[in-house]
Amino acid sequence: MAITDSELENSPLLELLGGFIVELREAGLPVSLTENLDAMEAVTHIPLEDREAFKYALGATLVKNHTHWKAFEVVFEVYFSMRGEEYVIGSGSEGSDSDDNQEGDESALPGQGQPQGGGGGGMQSLTPEQLAEMLFNALLNGDMAMMSALARQAVIRFAGMEPGRPVGGTYYLYRTLRNLDLDGMLEKLMEATKSQTSEPLSQFEERLERDEFLDRIEKLKAEVEAEIRRRLVADRGVEAMARTLRKPLPEDVDFMHASREEMAELRKAIYPLTRKLAVRLARKRRHGRKGPLDFRNTIRHSLSYGGVPAEPKFRFPRPAKPEIMVIADISGSVASFARFTLHLVYAISNQFSKVRSFVFIDGLDEVTKFFEGVEDIGEAVHRVNTEADVVWVDGHSDYGHAFDVFWERFGRDLGPKTTVLILGDARNNYHASQSWIIKEMKHKARKVYWLNPEPHAYWDTGDSIVGEYTTHTDGCYEVRNLRQLENFVEKLV
Repeated sequence: MAITDSELENSPLLELLGGFIVELREAGLPVSLTENLDAMEAVTHIPLEDREAFKYALGATLVKNHTHWKAFEVVFEVYFSMRGEEYVIGSGSEGSDSDDNQEGDESALPGQGQPQGGGGGGMQSLTPEQLAEMLFNALLNGDMAMMSALARQAVIRFAGMEPGRPVGGTYYLYRTLRNLDLDGMLEKLMEATKSQTSEPLSQFEERLERDEFLDRIEKLKAEVEAEIRRRLVADRGVEAMARTLRKPLPEDVDFMHASREEMAELRKAIYPLTRKLAVRLARKRRHGRKGPLDFRNTIRHSLSYGGVPAEPKFRFPRPAKPEIMVIADISGSVASFARFTLHLVYAISNQFSKVRSFVFIDGLDEVTKFFEGVEDIGEAVHRVNTEADVVWVDGHSDYGHAFDVFWERFGRDLGPKTTVLILGDARNNYHASQSWIIKEMKHKARKVYWLNPEPHAYWDTGDSIVGEYTTHTDGCYEVRNLRQLENFVEKLV
């Protein structure tokens, strides 16, 4: 049953929700006071026995970005898994996670009776073949309740979880999914769908069916992952699992150390970021057009009011959009940082009068043409990585030679409207620095900035000579993630 406002005020749930908000903020999710109040109001309209409804009610009020959802789920599962009895939420779905010997009763489905060919009324008596058949039917019919129960049973059977064993959840997830053979399941589902239709499916209909089954399989994987997570929390405790499971938000992921999964999340996060940033920069430019008071013009117009300056006049400067030249090191792990920076700059290119791009390793090449007239910037970046002529001798970073080439071929194009962005860690493999070129750039250009994806503590260590270069720039910024990149780009306009 739903909880009333008066019951909420006197309930330990109020304190629990307050602590949950704190945990979300610790994980990096932006939660405002208004959203906090909305969450408090939302839980008064849902039955607390329904764990899923409780989770999605909080998610609807507290999560503003879809890329934050996974982080929210982790915090939710960890925070609400091991609390006192007064805080139990959806205890029927939690079960006794610490005792796998009693899973038969928990896993039994309403109306499930005795399975075919097996003894006992619980799902623990099902053979692997019967379990696979039930899973197939659940996916075919979109039966989410059955899929949830089967996901729970699959973890019991296939994960091989042992109390106290120092193994990560990814290992258990792999073991479970391997035994379920979901790739083969997809083809069986498609064959069954085709056999049930009187006429052959069109290419479009087949694609729709495939996408629907893929979505159901992804939901099943999420159920399996959540079940493993709950069991790990029960075994190892909340605090230990909070440290293990908590991952940075996509905008806080380090460019140079991102996993394949995190890189995929970064690519998803870049698109909403560019839209938000473009709107913000346009608003900033629009609101910044009112200049100082035009005293002479104000006095002239005051004559029509008997000398009273009733209508102040202002100078309205027309700020010119800056020209941008990006010079990016695309060697090694620095390449991912350069990729996202180029992506962001070109996504908001309408905020600049002109954007030109240059990439280098030990040679340098202009790649502006790859971005002209393309809709998919990711494809353009791929062409940069595969077609640009950036290797001169051995493919090891040589900033000095790259700057030499730039200055000789393109230095004359620098002017008072040009802002130069240099992207790289300045690890020069002990070659000549040619730092005088950066000094000359600063004399000719409007601004010269250096963006470094390494932590500040690593600067000027080993073969890093970033300090030698940045003494001639207008600023050197640590840009290790999307959040820092966003903050810097706002300064350009």
